[in-house]
Amino acid sequence: MNSNTFRMPARRISVVAITTALAAGPAALVGAGSAQATGGGDGTRGGRADAVVLRTGLDVSLLNKTVNVPLKVALNEVQAPASAEKTALTARLDGVEGGQPFSVLRADVATARATVKGGRAEGYSNVARAKVHVPGLPLLSLIEVDQVTSKAVCEAGKRPVAEANLLGAVTVLGKKVTLTASGTTEVKVPGVGEVRLDLSRTRTTSRTAAATALQLKVSVNPLKLNVAEVEGTVTLAGAGCESPVGKPREETGTEPQGKPEQPVESKTKPQTEANLAETGGSSVTPYVAGGAVALLAAGGGVVTLSRRRRG
Repeated sequence: MNSNTFRMPARRISVVAITTALAAGPAALVGAGSAQATGGGDGTRGGRADAVVLRTGLDVSLLNKTVNVPLKVALNEVQAPASAEKTALTARLDGVEGGQPFSVLRADVATARATVKGGRAEGYSNVARAKVHVPGLPLLSLIEVDQVTSKAVCEAGKRPVAEANLLGAVTVLGKKVTLTASGTTEVKVPGVGEVRLDLSRTRTTSRTAAATALQLKVSVNPLKLNVAEVEGTVTLAGAGCESPVGKPREETGTEPQGKPEQPVESKTKPQTEANLAETGGSSVTPYVAGGAVALLAAGGGVVTLSRRRRG
């Protein structure tokens, strides 16, 4: 009776031990699989591009006021990813021309484009047959150009490139001028003022590029339309960019049919797992060993009970 009393618990213990040991193996494998890292993407990050057709930073002094009226406007100023095209820009200043809007720029073509895609950032601007006016000079253009373009390209892993071009004639305050490829050109008109022009200014660093087709330093004294003096800067056709970080992501095809997928290993392993790997073991080894011990213990218990029953 005593042996019969202990026989069923012994069997139950052995079954439970075996079941636990077998269940521990898959559980350990599943746990290890879910803990493995899949790795991060290797695509590019960031990157910037911008472009502008016209930007002014002018201070307008009025005859009947002691303060300056700022004229800060921009035409087709875009940042990636964007594009714009507008051929006219007007502004309105209190105390100038009775508060009526006046034309700052008119052009046949005025395009700005900025894009960041596939590890490449690019800014581009183009202005053709354009006239720029400032307050107090309604009939006389500050500058007239046939065509100016700027381009800045920043590509991951490559040196940034910036370029600016001026094509055709340039007229400043009614005077045709010849601009040099480098340096500064000054134009002075008695009774009107003076303009200093910088042509095709470019700048590059290890990750950035900037280009300006024309930058004007303006100082005019029209003494008309309640305007005493206009000073500041005017920029025509500007572009800039900053390189994305990293390498462009490569396009990958699908795996051939029938080829088994390879498990992805974790890039960072705990110290204990690394030590096990050096001795030929793995993170599952403790679970397998525990299951083996449980099986041995259960087997030993069955044998002992069987001997007692026979005895």
